[in-house]
Amino acid sequence: MSWDYSFNTFFKNFKRESKIISEDNMTLIEAYIQKKQLQKAVSVIKNALKNIESASLNIAVTGETGTGKSTFINALRGVGQEEEGAAATGVVETTMRRIAYPHPKLPNVTIWDLPGIGSTNFRPESYLTEMKFNEYDFFIIISSTRFKENDAQLAKAIEMMGMNFYFVRTKIDNDLDNEQKSKPKTFNKEKVLMKIRDDCSEHLQVALFCEPPVFLVSNFHMSDYDFPKLETKLLEDLPAHKRHIFLLSLQSLTEATINFKRDSLKQKVFLEALITGTLATFPLVGMIMDDVENLDETFNLYRSCFGLDDASLENYAKDFNMSVNDFKVHLRFPHLFAEDNGESLENKLSKYIKHISSVTGGPFATVIYFERAYYLQNLFIDAAANDAIALLNNKGLFEKEEGPYISMPLNNWE
Repeated sequence: MSWDYSFNTFFKNFKRESKIISEDNMTLIEAYIQKKQLQKAVSVIKNALKNIESASLNIAVTGETGTGKSTFINALRGVGQEEEGAAATGVVETTMRRIAYPHPKLPNVTIWDLPGIGSTNFRPESYLTEMKFNEYDFFIIISSTRFKENDAQLAKAIEMMGMNFYFVRTKIDNDLDNEQKSKPKTFNKEKVLMKIRDDCSEHLQVALFCEPPVFLVSNFHMSDYDFPKLETKLLEDLPAHKRHIFLLSLQSLTEATINFKRDSLKQKVFLEALITGTLATFPLVGMIMDDVENLDETFNLYRSCFGLDDASLENYAKDFNMSVNDFKVHLRFPHLFAEDNGESLENKLSKYIKHISSVTGGPFATVIYFERAYYLQNLFIDAAANDAIALLNNKGLFEKEEGPYISMPLNNWE
């Protein structure tokens, strides 16, 4: 088995929106591998990882007062409305300056609250200059009714400057509730949503001479309506090296998001293993707890990524009216590295590698192994992701499970 086979086999089935390495870099690495120039391939991988790890993300959110802009910003950051550092909601906009809201867990991610262009005296071009448009990765333009001429003109100016923008229509749940109360006999949810979307699109189309997509969102139920579609669209449009940090910044609100995170983390671990392990033979013998201790900080990062950090687990336990320790009994990751029914970590890892072998067709597990840290990290990522999905679905979490430690699908590669 060659580097070429390993690299291509690993990356070929990941969806584009979760890939953290650009197509150009992929092509370059593959070319070097085919020419047996492995050091040059490693150099490209090192530079790609450096860009991924140092990537920053700046999101500009703009909209008029009362559109739910601050609530949307708090939801993006995973911050409650009453928590310290939350964007103030329900207040009249009195400042013409932008306000930075850093992500609570990722210092390289900042969401910028920009005053609505309708509340300023700026023309779209001068507005963007005043708001330092070149510092953002993309703009989100928010409205809670129909988008106005100012919104469309701002979008046109953003587009002329070669940047991406997205129209988000908030307070959808309020609209649906009001419609159902006023027309209980004829209420049809899908028809109401279509009417709202068409109304927004028609007004934008007049000003923009095109029909941009409009994402219908509830700030209090972010997994519903169009927010998952917005996430996917943003991932598709972002440069590959920024997808990883954007995924880590997202709350684990849908199974698709959790699987995207899983894929992103596994790609990063794979690239790191190519550099440090260089496909070294790994017989499964001997104690491996030293590896676990060395990776403890990394595992805590993965827990945080999937919403399984200590603070989040405390909140989950309160929701289920349980102590944290009692709640943890029903999760996989806290007990992953402990002996379970006499089964050692070596045996669990061996089963896991055999499972990986069956899923991938065996290119990694049957002939050549990475260093142990590679498989330990993947084992933990899968356990944490599966716990996050179980919590999300509230299915089978408190049912006694039999059989192998890994019971859910290990990856979303199909």
